[in-house]
Amino acid sequence: MINIKRLSRVVISKGLNLLSARKLLCALFFIDNWLYYFQTQAATRYNNGIHPKHRLTQYHNFFVDRIQDDEKVLDIGCGIGVVAFDLAGKTGAYVVGIDINPKNISLAREKHQHENVRYICQDIFTWEPDQCYDTVILSNVLEHLKERSKLLQKLRWTVNPSRFLIRVPLFERDWRIPLKKELGLEWRLDPTHVLEYSFETFENEIRLAGLTIKSHEIRWGEIWAEIIPQEEI
Repeated sequence: MINIKRLSRVVISKGLNLLSARKLLCALFFIDNWLYYFQTQAATRYNNGIHPKHRLTQYHNFFVDRIQDDEKVLDIGCGIGVVAFDLAGKTGAYVVGIDINPKNISLAREKHQHENVRYICQDIFTWEPDQCYDTVILSNVLEHLKERSKLLQKLRWTVNPSRFLIRVPLFERDWRIPLKKELGLEWRLDPTHVLEYSFETFENEIRLAGLTIKSHEIRWGEIWAEIIPQEEI
């Protein structure tokens, strides 16, 4: 049987001698990115079709702990409805989940039905809400969008929430991330990300939207923040 660990060491050692440091780094980071992709796919299969980060990082609790049972909650980019379902089940809140992907909404309706949850397939930039909401949730959503501050401004006036609960990935989660970017390699957690945040860029976007950060936590390489309108300071 091939000893993969030993073979890997031999191949990398040969590379150290034959390749320049830059080329070797590029090769290793390329492998690292592909391994991460396949690890994610395998981990989701292992966890019965749901990414294990939901269970292991317990980030749902950040939202659940801040929602009251009589609230109306808008979950933007709800995906297959895992967070919306959890919120309704644990808090008794009424939740509307919205996502642009028809497949996500179909799976949400199939797998995460709840009497207090309604799912809508719409583009949040063109959707016109028919009511106000107490809380807006954007869980790993903003990083996928271009006009983020404009969206937050629009939601502030059309939905009139008392707060936003936002979760975004940090660019500064690991020293390898800026090095990958410096080398011209893929550095994002997801190639559909428009950006990944430093705390300063996040704070600036929130301020441009006429909002302010009431509280925040840095966990699992992410910013978890409660955001309120500036006049409520």
